[in-house]
Amino acid sequence: MWKLDREDDFFRIFDKNHNIAGYFVPDYGNIFPEDKADEVIEQMHKNRDKVPGGYLTVPMVKFGIFGSDEDMDVMYVESHLSDALLRLEAWKEFLLQNQMHHAIRLSHTDQDMLSLTFPVKFTDPVSLEKTVILGTLEPTLDLLHEKGLL
Repeated sequence: MWKLDREDDFFRIFDKNHNIAGYFVPDYGNIFPEDKADEVIEQMHKNRDKVPGGYLTVPMVKFGIFGSDEDMDVMYVESHLSDALLRLEAWKEFLLQNQMHHAIRLSHTDQDMLSLTFPVKFTDPVSLEKTVILGTLEPTLDLLHEKGLL
């Protein structure tokens, strides 16, 4: 159901409809010298080095009201904000239930959306290979999908 594509130092996550479902940034550790980070990370991928986890970023809530020059009425705004609040409540319940550390930001690809980032710690270090990383992330992605969060 999921597919990973690497771009620079992160992976794009696609759903079965080929839509971007999120991003995964591996934890590469402390890289020295910092000005050689791109080269070091590229070498880590070539060597299929192992990483202890990383950070998963997924869409949290889309408002449907920002970034449009279209006129809106109060009913439209209320409806979209109500929908956004329901989605926020679902995320809140999931995050509190699982006691997950997280950060919420304005999405870098959509100014009308908030994205949620949380750390992912692998049970054992995982090789920097798409199929291995995907296999490790799949249960989390499936759970978020089952809960209607992804």
